[in-house]
Amino acid sequence: MARRITISDVAKLAGVSHQTVSRVINNKPDVSPATRQRVLEVIKKTGYRPSGLARGLATSKTATIGMVVPDISNPFFSDIARGIETTAYERGYNVFLCNTNEEPERELEVLYSLEQKQVDGVILCGLRQKTPALLDALERFFAVVLVNRLLEEKTFPAVMIDNQTGAKEAVQHLLNLGRTNIGLLVGPAFSYSAKQRYQGYIEAMHNAGLPIQDGWIHNCIPTVEGGEQAARVLLEAHPEVNALFCYNDLVAVGAIQACHALQRKIPEDVAIIGFDDIYLAALVTPALTTCRVPLIEMGHHAMGLLLQQINEKHLGSRVITVTPQLIIRDSAPFAHELTP
Repeated sequence: MARRITISDVAKLAGVSHQTVSRVINNKPDVSPATRQRVLEVIKKTGYRPSGLARGLATSKTATIGMVVPDISNPFFSDIARGIETTAYERGYNVFLCNTNEEPERELEVLYSLEQKQVDGVILCGLRQKTPALLDALERFFAVVLVNRLLEEKTFPAVMIDNQTGAKEAVQHLLNLGRTNIGLLVGPAFSYSAKQRYQGYIEAMHNAGLPIQDGWIHNCIPTVEGGEQAARVLLEAHPEVNALFCYNDLVAVGAIQACHALQRKIPEDVAIIGFDDIYLAALVTPALTTCRVPLIEMGHHAMGLLLQQINEKHLGSRVITVTPQLIIRDSAPFAHELTP
């Protein structure tokens, strides 16, 4: 087995000190361009890989970050994770991905675990934990970025979706189709984005002069199974409902399955709109009308904000907001495309 190349080997081959090699590796000043280039060429030629532990001791950083998501099987979060990981890799960082399985108490457990690993920062997506306990856990980290959640009690840099505007546009599209009995599968009761999408629904209905029917609004687990169960209950209790706006695409796919089981035609009997535009949205039958969110781009933004904090740049309450785009497909097509 070949002996591992050490920093001393690199220093000897480059004709410099151990400290100079360390300065080059950590991109420190006070190294001439010629010397820096010579060291880099030796590193490339020998295949030398710096010890993460040694670098951590020298820089007080571990080149690792934590990412916390409620459900990694949901393409919404896996696409954001792709954006985060791509940017992290380009900047020499590794990502610890933690899945909480939609359990708020597990969020605290994984945050304490990440604290013990001494990650340089954390990105938290779609948090479910209530604020007081969450704040206590987040205060322990040097750098924090929130994705699709804001905290009133303390400001953190965040990447947000304009959920309310997206929901309002989706419901308005259903109204333009002549649907006035619009049900809402609103998602988890403790979800920040669910509350915003609920407000968009309410605003669109009020603007149309339509009353809000409590029986037409159901919370649900944000999965295909959760959407199917909630849609069945709603449509069986209220057969007059002729459209559904769903918390996300997984819930909408579940609603499509419920309609098939109840022999309700889509979109003739029930028009359906989801949210996110995950890859599955265009593959189901009928293809799903939905609000497209640039998920990978959100991941890039989140990692960028975290890196700025790690590099000791104060961001305060900076928020990057992305706007959803309504994508019209067969589950709620334009009015002229509907069968008379």
